[in-house]
Amino acid sequence: MIRVLVVDDSAFMRRLLVKLLEPYDDIEVVDTAMDGVFALDKIERLTESKPDVITLDLEMPRLSGMQTLKRIVDRFRLPVILLSAHTSKGAQATFDGLAAGAVDFITKPERIFSTPVDSLGDDLVTKIRAAAKAKIRRPTLDSTPSSPPQLLIGRDMSAREVVGIAVSTGGPNALSTLLAEIQGGFRPALLIVQHMPVGFTAQFAARLAKLATIEVREAADGDAVLAGLALVAPGGHHMVLVRRDGKLAVQLTRSEPVRGHRPSADVLFRSIAEVSGSKSIGLILTGMGEDGADGVTAIREAGGHTVAQDEASSVVYGMPRAAIERGGIDRILPLSEMASYLNVLSKRGGQSASKGDRHG
Repeated sequence: MIRVLVVDDSAFMRRLLVKLLEPYDDIEVVDTAMDGVFALDKIERLTESKPDVITLDLEMPRLSGMQTLKRIVDRFRLPVILLSAHTSKGAQATFDGLAAGAVDFITKPERIFSTPVDSLGDDLVTKIRAAAKAKIRRPTLDSTPSSPPQLLIGRDMSAREVVGIAVSTGGPNALSTLLAEIQGGFRPALLIVQHMPVGFTAQFAARLAKLATIEVREAADGDAVLAGLALVAPGGHHMVLVRRDGKLAVQLTRSEPVRGHRPSADVLFRSIAEVSGSKSIGLILTGMGEDGADGVTAIREAGGHTVAQDEASSVVYGMPRAAIERGGIDRILPLSEMASYLNVLSKRGGQSASKGDRHG
């Protein structure tokens, strides 16, 4: 049984979240709290039914959601799912919360009576189940880049190698760590699928760009795939790699979600395997579910390199585990070693003597 504490200053939202979770036999709402002060007190007092997961509104009186989150992570090491507003300010607060140790987030419905409640409930339940298994770590990454981006290559040189990255739960912090350690002058292009709703990926890409030594931005349809450029698939769109007039580009589509995801890493990876073949690298990072497992196998079968994040460094080990069990992974690495691996491949022009080594 997964025990949940619901924290929100809106009585209506508290009742709604409780109602959405009632039908699920493996989830129990053990209590609710109207602000952070009450939440922290109830976590202390709920000794026999201590919560396994906290849902937390970021906008609350007395003690803010951010202050509450930091105290929950520091004192109790409990997984927190944030409730985020569909606004620019809400997105910024959400990314700050993820950097401070929250596991994931869901977006509050903009118009509660016109939003499909079943869809909201399914999303919430899926993330609660994943959060209950998540590893909670105190934040360690400095949000200030050590040096400005070195955009020496990416503007006009078409990429020869392409790195596809699939990531979900725990992804914002994992990508921040990875991109901060990529060396300036990096030759491959990076194409990233991070499971994130519409309206968040542009700001997410801008945040990554402040940490990275290469250029990072949200992808637009027809963008050239350039050396030293990272493109993040927009929420609500699949991103595929195509070749036009001998040069690489991305194409965005709104075709049906794949296994509930749009963007889908499987869609991206299959296109990378078809277009880039042996000059491709597929990375599966932390996340729930199986997205990317089939596509990364296609990259391996096309002669590309494939890497999965190890269990110890993953917040949720669903996506890496699925890819490994599917037989699509050449090498398993902790997150701390992935940038070094990519930097070495970049210097070698995509050639690696260690291909086929599954043990890191």
